[in-house]
Amino acid sequence: MIKAVRGTRDLLPPETALWNFVEATVREVFRAYNFQEIRTPIFEETQLFARGVGEETDIVSKEMYTWEDRGRAASEKGQSLTLRPENTAGVVRAYIEHKLGDRGLNKLYYIGPQFRRERPQKGRYRQFYQIGAEVIGPASSGSDKPVRDAEILEMLATLLDRLGIRNWNLEINSVGNAQERVAFNDALRKALEPVAASMCADCQRRATTNPLRVLDCKVPEDQPIIEKLPRITDYLQEESTRHFADVRALLESAGVPFQVNPRLVRGLDYYTRTAFEFTHGALGAQNAILGGGRYDGLSEALGGPPAPGIGFAMGEDRLVLALQEQTPNIVKAPDAYIAPMGAGTNQAAIGLAKALRQAGLVIDLGDESFRLKKSFETASKLGARFILIVGENEVRSGEFALKNLATGEQTTVPRAELAAKLQAS
Repeated sequence: MIKAVRGTRDLLPPETALWNFVEATVREVFRAYNFQEIRTPIFEETQLFARGVGEETDIVSKEMYTWEDRGRAASEKGQSLTLRPENTAGVVRAYIEHKLGDRGLNKLYYIGPQFRRERPQKGRYRQFYQIGAEVIGPASSGSDKPVRDAEILEMLATLLDRLGIRNWNLEINSVGNAQERVAFNDALRKALEPVAASMCADCQRRATTNPLRVLDCKVPEDQPIIEKLPRITDYLQEESTRHFADVRALLESAGVPFQVNPRLVRGLDYYTRTAFEFTHGALGAQNAILGGGRYDGLSEALGGPPAPGIGFAMGEDRLVLALQEQTPNIVKAPDAYIAPMGAGTNQAAIGLAKALRQAGLVIDLGDESFRLKKSFETASKLGARFILIVGENEVRSGEFALKNLATGEQTTVPRAELAAKLQAS
């Protein structure tokens, strides 16, 4: 039997109702903050991620699904393409390509699948879904100001509260500008020289190629070493220090609780200054729901004009997992199951079902070939609140037997009053 590929899975009802609830709430909240939706291709030129995300990141060096496309002619070499492992680079590419800044389109959000070949685990898949938003634009639009950072974080706090995610934690840090990170990387490389050999294999590699990534390590045995390494906040100059202080002050003014975590860095090379992460205890050791930060030089790295930006990506798979712990019964059961009884009653039943659905009710419809016992069993399996009997006598009289499946109470209701009765019950 052919099954879903490892690291992928089918999203099935009733769980898909929770996904729809999340996405509907996201769209509603984002609209209130004047974000508009963008949909980018699922695959892009590989070079976009090599230049944007960083060649020394785990994503680019180990986790991407990359292939060489066929050329137009047999002798022509095809271009290297990659299934998108993240969406920020693609959004910035679209921003540059379509000159969205000239059109005032600098608040964008996306919802869609991403792909990384990493070890599947709870809430983490090789095809996974992200919700993200980006604020990009020339400095004249204010996209480089601390208030943009604070607005994104306040919006995310509002979104998590609206979704019903309780007891979330927000950690923030500043990873400085490009020059400050060079100085910090040099200090890290020097500090790691005598201790890297006793760390995990990934940290040993990162210690020379990209020391900042060592701070991403989650291996418990490496944490005491990491705790003694230099801190990025000690290498920030006046402008970055002031920017981070302003972000913190704005968050306090907005009533958004946070903690400064000087070890927090993001796993992508394009981040500058503010970095942040929201976590939730229901997800266990890998407890991050979402993360993001500022990326003031990404547009230039991709060949575009200066366009400071800040954004985030939210793992929808992990968010739904957290919600399942708290709101497992979000699916609305059918208001009624209509049971046609007897030859020729399907016609009356389907017309009645249409009228009740137009009144805003959730209706499931049986078939005249079903016996009464089967209709009751089906209604119960579907979780319907009522079963509505449509027999020859009911059709003739215009009054229908309506039974409450929870209480067993049965009443006779005129057709014209059925919708009101179901809505009031």
